[in-house]
Amino acid sequence: MTTETQRSAARSSDTVAVLGGGRIGEALLGGLVAAGRDAGSLLVVERDADRAAEVSGRLGVTATDVADAAGRADVLVVAVKPQDVQGVLESVPAGRERVVVSLAAGIPTIALERWLPTGTPVVRVMPNTPMLVGRAMCVLSAGAHADDAAMDTAEGLLRSVGRTVRVPESQQDAATALSGSGPAYLFLVAEAMIEAGVALGLPRPTATELVTATVDGAGGLLTGPGNHPSLLREAVTSPGGTTAQALRVLEAHGLRAAFADAVEACRDRSQALGATYGG
Repeated sequence: MTTETQRSAARSSDTVAVLGGGRIGEALLGGLVAAGRDAGSLLVVERDADRAAEVSGRLGVTATDVADAAGRADVLVVAVKPQDVQGVLESVPAGRERVVVSLAAGIPTIALERWLPTGTPVVRVMPNTPMLVGRAMCVLSAGAHADDAAMDTAEGLLRSVGRTVRVPESQQDAATALSGSGPAYLFLVAEAMIEAGVALGLPRPTATELVTATVDGAGGLLTGPGNHPSLLREAVTSPGGTTAQALRVLEAHGLRAAFADAVEACRDRSQALGATYGG
């Protein structure tokens, strides 16, 4: 068995506890089960008993409390609301070596480390909602005590629900502005296109199907090998044609500048939220 295979086997045998049984927490657990992870090695902590039973019943994972999960888990994944993170992490006891992977938006590693036993490896992650369909973009940053092994562990989990990329924590706010909040920008574009189609006389269901299929197909082209947005756009745009006319109007209305301003505003808000935790 190779060293890399040994490392992979060790990661697959880890006990993983997801703190938070909401949509993101369930999506991660579901992705792990679908990827072949033994459901017996997966724990979920959810204070709503009915919701905990629902997730446990659907996926076959064990529902438990924070104390039990912290005592058994090799990896703790924090998937609760940001305002609940401190209370949850401060209840995690010392005495066991574990990696903490935080999916909580806006909370810097320095704050997470402050709420955990000294020396705990922390990996901060900005996921996005396509995790719900196994197509997430997860941006990872290492805390002060997280080495390559801790980062590999986090990536091994998150790749079950999509793609991953590592960035310095100083770039997390910019990444949030692109991938974390990015799906909402595209949903707004799709909504606007549907409304435009209805205004042109198309039935709403037809306009919706046309737009959603177009967005999905365009995304597939973008993720193809070697494809770049500008090359794909040029391939669709014949000189003097219909697409060229539409793009001219979008450019005249300042589409690029609007997106630049929106992404910058999102970055600034993310920075401000992080500052409230001492980041």
